[in-house]
Amino acid sequence: MTQAAKHTKGRQKATTRDARADADAKRERILQTAARLFHENGYADTTMEQIVGELGVTKPYVYYYFSNKQELFERLTWAPTVACFTVLDGLDDSLAAHEKVARALEGLIRITIEYYPSSFFGFREPQAFRPEFAAELKRIANHFYTQLCALLEQGRAEGALDFGDTRVTAQAACSISGYMYTWYRPDGRLSSEQMLRELAPLAWRVIGLERKNFPPILEHT
Repeated sequence: MTQAAKHTKGRQKATTRDARADADAKRERILQTAARLFHENGYADTTMEQIVGELGVTKPYVYYYFSNKQELFERLTWAPTVACFTVLDGLDDSLAAHEKVARALEGLIRITIEYYPSSFFGFREPQAFRPEFAAELKRIANHFYTQLCALLEQGRAEGALDFGDTRVTAQAACSISGYMYTWYRPDGRLSSEQMLRELAPLAWRVIGLERKNFPPILEHT
């Protein structure tokens, strides 16, 4: 390949990267606008016309990236759901079972706060989802709870955790983040980090982890 051809190819790659970045930025702007309106008005009372109006663009601009408001709602719900229910997958295998559970519960709370308000959509309005989308959410949730329950039982067998019914304990510990949608506000009295430091120990108590074994809250990166 000649030097001129290499230069041309380099310009084409750069142009493609720029175009991709521009498209990603436009998608993100649409999603964030839709998230705010879904949060303020609810799914049923938010229309594509409202979203378009808030963006100050034409309908084709939005429809180029998203087919309808249901796709927007599901896309917004999917990211925090996957982040929450795969929180156990990336943990260090050298950690003890109770440490993995503690980190997972901390992660659920942190992710729920970070993805506000989209992290609450699935709890607030699950009726808005297509059946196949709801089924996929249930599949990844079951994957998570299967892992979590196994780790809870392992931690109890090792003497690090003290609880009764495994499934009830798992659901109760996770409900601390799950039901934040009923009361959490990002502009409240506590900062997001302060809120995490309040809630994570509560979840750890639910699983019967002794205070002396509480891990330090991970620094946000």
